[in-house]
Amino acid sequence: MPYPTEYKYTKEHEWISVSGNIGTVGITDYAQSTLGDIVFVELPKVGDDVTGGSTFGSVESVKAVSDLYSPVSGTVTAINEELATAPDKVNENAHTAWMIKVELSDPSQFDSLLSAEQYQAFIAEETGK
Repeated sequence: MPYPTEYKYTKEHEWISVSGNIGTVGITDYAQSTLGDIVFVELPKVGDDVTGGSTFGSVESVKAVSDLYSPVSGTVTAINEELATAPDKVNENAHTAWMIKVELSDPSQFDSLLSAEQYQAFIAEETGK
């Protein structure tokens, strides 16, 4: 699956797209395929603060539980309520099944994240493919 070029990526396999000062965050297709069938998603509450590089929740799959890392710092403005009852939406299309929306406290953090091309090179390096 091609990685959207308008998104930025982390080495922890999260993506973020930004519109104005609001970032939308999810996990990459690589992450969901590595995890397998996702059965539960734990997300923060609206109004919670998140810090770039720190955990904000977790995803549980049939294989493992994996922490979610925020690509940026800011305040959670929305969570994807649909994932509470349909966590498998992440497996169906990881690049549209967002998890949280964050009001960025430091928009320059977005610029320091990986481009789609850099992220794909990182995965290739990590997997040896």
